[in-house]
Amino acid sequence: MQGVTNISFMKVVNACGCPDYFFTEYFRVTRTSRLETHILRSITENETGRPVFAQMIGEDIHHLKRTATDLRRYEVAGIDLNMGCPAPKVYRKNVGGGLLRDPVKVDAILGALRDGIDGLFTVKMRIGFDSTEHLEQLLGLINKHGVDLLSLHGRTVKEMYRSEVHYDTIAEAVRSVRCPVLANGDVTSATKAQEILHRTGAAGVMIGRSAIRNPWIFKQVRAQFAGEPVPRVSMVEVRQYVDRLFRATHAEGIREEAHVSRMKGFLNFVGQGIDAEGRFLHEMRRTRTVSSLFEVCDRHLLDPETPWFADEPFSGVLARPNREGAGS
Repeated sequence: MQGVTNISFMKVVNACGCPDYFFTEYFRVTRTSRLETHILRSITENETGRPVFAQMIGEDIHHLKRTATDLRRYEVAGIDLNMGCPAPKVYRKNVGGGLLRDPVKVDAILGALRDGIDGLFTVKMRIGFDSTEHLEQLLGLINKHGVDLLSLHGRTVKEMYRSEVHYDTIAEAVRSVRCPVLANGDVTSATKAQEILHRTGAAGVMIGRSAIRNPWIFKQVRAQFAGEPVPRVSMVEVRQYVDRLFRATHAEGIREEAHVSRMKGFLNFVGQGIDAEGRFLHEMRRTRTVSSLFEVCDRHLLDPETPWFADEPFSGVLARPNREGAGS
């Protein structure tokens, strides 16, 4: 996740229970691009014990190959191509999810990268741009070029995060491709992860936004899959997570209000599991100082009347209403 899965957040997640592997933020690939130092730190300073895939986004074939070659000089588990980012500022440049409109270009990119990558080559994509018109053709290209792993989000690019996830379409993809498929989209809890695997037949799940809300989700999913009791998360643990986030988001010279604003980007997701009425989010979003932010956190997270964090996000409590609201 861009702006989230940096080395600092990886360390925070590691303290709660790591995923099986990480994907970096995406390296932007253009004619003049170079490997971004702050993203490289997720590879060179990774002490979690988990493998890291280096993610790229772009459409210039020559420079995608160049960047993949540069990344292979580092200790990466493989190279991942992003063909799923739904942000309009991204897809309008014909990169990320924008590539799904042009299977001919996808064919050329996948072929060139497969020829140039001697290790694992993975792809992250959605089920289409504004429809599933090209999905069968795109899945055929995944097979044609020997992609090693497909992470498939069960919405189109234009659906962003607003619609229901089309798990049946993911199931069709699982039956169509020869490589393992990770199901992605609203993997909100261990129970939901197991339901998604049962419904899709996928080899596993990819978890993104839900790991911001609940960084213990990976440990919980492993317990669920192993048939073991799934550990609950207390509000006290969430309060400790907030402290870790605060340290992780600090940067030398950062202004107080800017640091508070950075924290809000994470707490918008955390708040989905705190109270059904959204009172925490309402109050947190209006803070401007560190002291007022932590006062709100203490009042809501250290209340003995509500000792447990919700397993699932509360219905109607949205982290980003402008992106996730059904009518927006």
